[in-house]
Amino acid sequence: MSAEQTEEPQTAASEPRPGRLTLAAGLAALEGTAVFAAGCYLLVRGLGGGSGDRQGSVTTGVTLLVLAALPLFAALGLLRLRRWSRGPAVITQVLALPVAYNLLQADSGLIPVGIVVAVVAVAALVLLLNPATARALGIRRPGDSA
Repeated sequence: MSAEQTEEPQTAASEPRPGRLTLAAGLAALEGTAVFAAGCYLLVRGLGGGSGDRQGSVTTGVTLLVLAALPLFAALGLLRLRRWSRGPAVITQVLALPVAYNLLQADSGLIPVGIVVAVVAVAALVLLLNPATARALGIRRPGDSA
């Protein structure tokens, strides 16, 4: 295999990664880590018998562990300037918005958590949908010249 065949697309490799793309990757990694931690907590709580609904805690914990993979893989892809990574990262943010809304409707100490989730999701969406991010990932919009 020649060196030309193993290189990334010229648009993604020729320019340095924008700071906004690095920040978006960091936010996605932060979300993935938080979901992973929540999944571990629920799983351990369910297996340890500290929960009234043991099966529900275990099931929710395992589900959160699996769901944590999406933003974590997306963050890794964004750092490596992989074109495919923007879609999963955007999906993660869109899914975080209803979670934030539900947390904001809570009548408890979860309201500050809802505010943080909402701010992170909106900030990450703004960063991910920025034209410089698309250019860095080699994504072309209709009408862009070749």
